[in-house]
Amino acid sequence: MVHVYNLHPFGSQQVVPCKLEPEQFCGGGRDALFVAAGCKVEAFAVAGQELCQPRCAFSTLGRVLRMAYSEAGDYLVAIEEKNKATFLRAYVNWRSKRTENSRVCIRMVGHNVEGSLGEAFRDQMSIVEMPLSETPLCVSCCPVKGDLLVGCTNKLVLFSLKYQSINEEFSVLDFERSLIIHVENVTPVEISFCVGHVAVMSDLEVLILKLDSDPKNGERVNSRHSQKADNPLKQTEEEGSNEMSHLESDDFVFCQKPIELLGEKSEQSGISVKLESTGLADTKYFHVQHLLYRRFSPDISLCVLSDDIKLHSLQLLPIYQTGSLTSDGKNLSQEKELLSLFCFFSLPHVGYLYMVVKSVELMSIYQYPEKCQQAVLTPQFLHVITSSKKDTSVKIKTPPVAEAGWNLYIVNTVSPVQLYKEMVDYSNTYKTAKTQSCIHLLSEAHLLVRAALMDAGQLEPGEKAELLEALRESCGHLGDCYSRLDTQHSHLALPYYKMSGLSMAEVLSRMDWTLEDEPQKYEKGLIFYINHSLYENLDEELSEELAAKVAQMFYVVEPKQLPHVLSSPSMKNIDPATALSYLRKLDTSGLSSILVTLTKAAMALRMGDVDTHRSEMKRYSEMKLVCGFILEPRLLVQQRQGQTVPTRLALHLRDAQPGLLVAAVLGLQKNSKIGIEEADSFFKVLCGKDEDTIPQLLVDFWEAQLVACLPDAVLQELCFKLTSQYIWRLSKRQPPDTTPLQTSEDLINACSHYGLIYPWVHVLISSDSLADRNYTEDLSKLQSLVCGPSFDIASIIPFLEPLSEDTAAGLSVHVLCRTRLKEYEQCIDTLLDRCPEAVIPYANHELKEENRTLWWKKLLPELCQRIKCGGEKYPLYLSSLKETLSVVAGELELRDFLRVLPEDGSAAFFLPYLLYCSRRKSLT
Repeated sequence: MVHVYNLHPFGSQQVVPCKLEPEQFCGGGRDALFVAAGCKVEAFAVAGQELCQPRCAFSTLGRVLRMAYSEAGDYLVAIEEKNKATFLRAYVNWRSKRTENSRVCIRMVGHNVEGSLGEAFRDQMSIVEMPLSETPLCVSCCPVKGDLLVGCTNKLVLFSLKYQSINEEFSVLDFERSLIIHVENVTPVEISFCVGHVAVMSDLEVLILKLDSDPKNGERVNSRHSQKADNPLKQTEEEGSNEMSHLESDDFVFCQKPIELLGEKSEQSGISVKLESTGLADTKYFHVQHLLYRRFSPDISLCVLSDDIKLHSLQLLPIYQTGSLTSDGKNLSQEKELLSLFCFFSLPHVGYLYMVVKSVELMSIYQYPEKCQQAVLTPQFLHVITSSKKDTSVKIKTPPVAEAGWNLYIVNTVSPVQLYKEMVDYSNTYKTAKTQSCIHLLSEAHLLVRAALMDAGQLEPGEKAELLEALRESCGHLGDCYSRLDTQHSHLALPYYKMSGLSMAEVLSRMDWTLEDEPQKYEKGLIFYINHSLYENLDEELSEELAAKVAQMFYVVEPKQLPHVLSSPSMKNIDPATALSYLRKLDTSGLSSILVTLTKAAMALRMGDVDTHRSEMKRYSEMKLVCGFILEPRLLVQQRQGQTVPTRLALHLRDAQPGLLVAAVLGLQKNSKIGIEEADSFFKVLCGKDEDTIPQLLVDFWEAQLVACLPDAVLQELCFKLTSQYIWRLSKRQPPDTTPLQTSEDLINACSHYGLIYPWVHVLISSDSLADRNYTEDLSKLQSLVCGPSFDIASIIPFLEPLSEDTAAGLSVHVLCRTRLKEYEQCIDTLLDRCPEAVIPYANHELKEENRTLWWKKLLPELCQRIKCGGEKYPLYLSSLKETLSVVAGELELRDFLRVLPEDGSAAFFLPYLLYCSRRKSLT
């Protein structure tokens, strides 16, 4: 709702003298004004140096009833009356009429102009006669295309703007009557036409249609083609009409109910719409789409339709952009692209604004303080002429031209910045009274500046900079109002202060801090702004004085927010003793006592009071302290200039309670208070490591994440991070920089992703003496992770290269990975060469079920072959062969067992196994 104030933004007033009483007038674009009086139209210049000077004049056929100007085509159209007959005429090339007696050409619409005759049109005004079978009542010009729509009783006639080409350099503007829209039982009072959209208004009805140019189901426009379908509403109204006839005969008046129909439902209005093509060429409109129907009810207390309840000021307002910009900032084209379309119409005391493009909906309703006589909608403002009461003190000065008996007045407004400053000065009279008037007036001033900036193409660079500064200033003033006045919209202090560009310190410096410890001093708008600003991790640090004032403010008004406020990076400079004194005064019965405790511990640490810090931290268990950190993550990690920065409390916990720190960051991650990459960066910065170095505390965090059973989406990434780090340490023989929080045994017992290490692995690495226990832990964790069920082994194979197979540790990992990939034969060959004592434990564990055949197809032949070669490993091969024969003899039938035995073997050696196989067969 717009409130009007007694401010007149008038810089000057120009008088347009008229010899006759002005009957009709309209604007001629940005540089002209047309005034019709009697049988004459005068054009006045309203731009440049010739402000309000006569430009030209031309005679009309009769008295002008309606008049409209089209910027597209630069023509004036008029409905004229002579001898009770009505005519429709368009005045083209009117700028060429230098004197009133200049020659004028009159031609019929659609008349082909000969080349020799057309050349004469170049320098003279021409009048295009447009005959109609019915009386024209109203006209409208499309602001984009320049097409002309004429309203008659029960029909609308569309004239398309076209140009007749005379030669390559010259063409003549003309019209073609292309379409008739038959609208049943509607007498249009006003119409509006814009890019295929038609709005029709009678005294109490508004209908909006869209003429579609795309064929619908192969539909073509034929003569008198009907778009009407039977509908129940029409039937009801017809029945009502019969009833009305009966009632009127009994001296009753029947009034239809008010109704609003949007979109497809508007077809149920009962109004029949038919399209009739009249153009010589194919019509560009194929069917009609109903967008809106609204009917208002007359005042039944009146016997006749009063002007107090009639509709007026129908308008279709397009919002579009012209052309598009290239990379060098130049326009590619000047074609207008329709972004949105609005329809406005008004009753004497209320106006309605609808959006009719993309969707059809009521956007706003405007209540007028007085009776509205006319309203005009622009992209920036709604201008309303109301009834501004009679004032006998106002005297109108007589015009300087003595012979002129009538005048039109053109008012020039002052510059937006000057008017803005006057409105701000005027608003200061309301500032101390704490009323809504201050906000209303400053809102109007703010909108004034914003509207001026929307038309930036008409501004000089200096003017634009001045307006931008005024815009920021107005946002600051509105922020002050909403922060200080107790209104239901006090939360608007935040966005206005943000748009003002003021820093938090500058906003606080505008406050009055004279009162002490009074809750009513701090209005909720200011609290809302400060609270949200402190939560936004701004790169602004308040001074010690301002930080103390903010702490005092929240202690008085919102004590439960004090721990959060003190944890903000912007409060870094607050005296910790002052903060601790406020925290100790808090009644924690209704607050989060854990959060208050952690904040006190952090402040004590900043003071160097380690004893107080320890006593506070011992008040709760580790899990409860983790919950406190989740309530306020900034106690541990803060963002400054886009970088992750650990707090002093986090640095202390790194050395004193690393387990609590890891658990707290894990809790933050699980509650979406910190991201994966942010957490990794936090631990690297915390431990003073660069991007390429992984501290043990970060490895502890990764291991804790696996134990916490995070979603599958991050599982493989975690496994990859850990295995990569384990492999790097093992390959570099690099011990961790701190003692790991969990051993491999802890992880195996607590996490399903860490599997039990296969028994043969222990046999394999037993020959490798590892003096460093941490090295052993990394190897055990890597082996356990590879033995687990979750890890994708194939993804780690390329990264095993730094881990040499020359050591038992490296060999164990390589063989484990190949085993997980079911490369058993290759693993058997490797173990027979490198660690024969591990072959039988390996086979017992791995060669089962479908892999059982490898005992006699792979392992037995390989052992027999290697025994023949002898060597220092002969005893190990022989022992393994005996165990292999025992297994094979227990698995195969005697005949199959004989087939797998070597032909050149000693019968005495194999005889016991043959007897065992035979005896097992007889027993079964």
